[in-house]
Amino acid sequence: MNQSLLVSVRRGIRKTAVSILIGSALSIALPAQTAVTQLETVVTTATRTPVFGAQLGSAVDRISAADLQRRQINTLAGALDTIPGTPNFASGASGAVTSVFMRGANSNQTLFLVDGIRLNDPNADYFNFVGGACVSSCDSLEVSHGPQSTLYGGEAMGGVVALSVQPGSGQSRGRIVLEAGSFGTVQGTIDAQGQRDATAYSLSLSGGHTDNDRTHNEFDSVNFVGRLDQKISETLNVGATLRGFRGEYESPGDRFTNDPDNLEEESNWLATAFAEFAPSDDLNGRITIGGQLRKFTSTNPGAFGTQVTNIDNERAVLDAQITYRGWDRHRVTAGLTAEASSTTNNGFGDIDEDQSLFAVFVQDEITLAENLWVTAGLRSDDHDTFGRSTTGRGTVAWQVVPDQIKLRGSYGTAFRSPSFLDLYGQSSFYQGNPDLKAEEGDGWDVGIDTYFADGRGSASVTYFDMSYENLIIFDFGVFPGTTANVEKARTYGIETSTSWAIGTGTEVRASYTYLEAENESQGIRLLRRPRHSGSLDVWHNFGEFDFGFGLGFVADLKDVHAQTFGTIDGEDYLVTRFYGSWQVRSDLKLRARIENAFDKNYEPVHGFPQPGIGGYFGIEWSY
Repeated sequence: MNQSLLVSVRRGIRKTAVSILIGSALSIALPAQTAVTQLETVVTTATRTPVFGAQLGSAVDRISAADLQRRQINTLAGALDTIPGTPNFASGASGAVTSVFMRGANSNQTLFLVDGIRLNDPNADYFNFVGGACVSSCDSLEVSHGPQSTLYGGEAMGGVVALSVQPGSGQSRGRIVLEAGSFGTVQGTIDAQGQRDATAYSLSLSGGHTDNDRTHNEFDSVNFVGRLDQKISETLNVGATLRGFRGEYESPGDRFTNDPDNLEEESNWLATAFAEFAPSDDLNGRITIGGQLRKFTSTNPGAFGTQVTNIDNERAVLDAQITYRGWDRHRVTAGLTAEASSTTNNGFGDIDEDQSLFAVFVQDEITLAENLWVTAGLRSDDHDTFGRSTTGRGTVAWQVVPDQIKLRGSYGTAFRSPSFLDLYGQSSFYQGNPDLKAEEGDGWDVGIDTYFADGRGSASVTYFDMSYENLIIFDFGVFPGTTANVEKARTYGIETSTSWAIGTGTEVRASYTYLEAENESQGIRLLRRPRHSGSLDVWHNFGEFDFGFGLGFVADLKDVHAQTFGTIDGEDYLVTRFYGSWQVRSDLKLRARIENAFDKNYEPVHGFPQPGIGGYFGIEWSY
């Protein structure tokens, strides 16, 4: 790491820490308010029920589509970069495979929940979706940190990223956004939402093209999100959602290989139909049926012919839950999930397998006192391939100073099931292991949240500790090579974040994560887990004009050399951006942004350079 960059990273860390410490101090010093906006924020992912922030014992981040629009962040990967503890690393530019290492968990140990059904499992990954999907104007994004298998089953070891399309409301309205800029980038979006009598709708269609910075590295994408709600009666609401992503990414590989002919194509569709019912004040529930169709094709021409890998994933889901409030100080939720999935993969292992899953869960949210809440839950997942996993979770939240300071803590267990390749794959040099157990983990965290007066923001500090065992590895020490449950790992550290509205029209957001991540079986640091990472965003509204500045940094991590495959010290980097807009009239806005403003040459994943400085100009018309 060169000296100038080291100074920049240290300054970024200091700014983040100072923002958080000042915010925490002011929240204690300023007088308490009876209605604090931050406390009134409602989230659902952490408990599967609507919960005010004041009652949550979990660490949860929520970002609205409106906030992302203001900061001109329209990709899922860009949104995750602003959340503590969720660093993501792309093996290429826009549209490339992107992995998330939430709280240091493996990239396949974070669950993406999309419109109420899971996007990924051990056989269907999220990598291309995160690398290319957009966040629409009708989406909300919630990130629940720590083990969440008790509510959502497998893959939720590091946490859950929930992307949900929101119902339309109010008078019909919409917008059209067109943008063009560096690297041959052209993209556009059309949104519409509204409500008329008992019918509400919201939809968004976006698409774009970019050449990216390298030759033969083009990316084309189309995203669609839609939701329709119909209120049948005062006690029954039905609806449906549809979400689609289509991407084509020219993948030249690492800069040492620079293969000009590789192509990755993905089509990913998720649909749900749901019914929400509330026959009495004490009882309500929801039933969701859903499905997913994913097709991924990788084309790799070579000297010995063209290798084409096709992966098809199909999933059918039934999810049902009921919540009962009839017992004093208790809110009990119980439910079930039934899932049938199939995977075909003509690549390594030539997989053609089916799997069924049946799970039941129960959770009790208990109000012990006026400002003290406890949550406890238990779940059992039964897979017809490898067997049963049972997980549990408990949380506590205590407002020690009402409306100002909350202490919280949580403990939970989680699992990740083996993939079909792990269980049944076979070739001349590899044999799957049908006796594999699920990977298991347990973790806990403690934290403090402070809320600023007049709803001007909040600050949070969380210590977390997570242990993993039965990690699945490929053992090539035997012939033929196979898989085995042998490794253990531990991750722990501190997450901090703050959002602070200063005066009139100024907002500061900052986050910083310190992470230790060790493979305890080998005594080495886990790859691509930065010891230091964080972000800072400062925005000010001047009236008709607004302007913002953002930065993100990563420091002190291990990586793999793209050519030699040896372990190396990964690159430290600090990247900045500027953005602004001009409200020309009530229905017309001009937007501009500069990404990688100081033209930093950096590689989050060794051998895969990111684009240099880029400028983009857009026009937004509201109707």
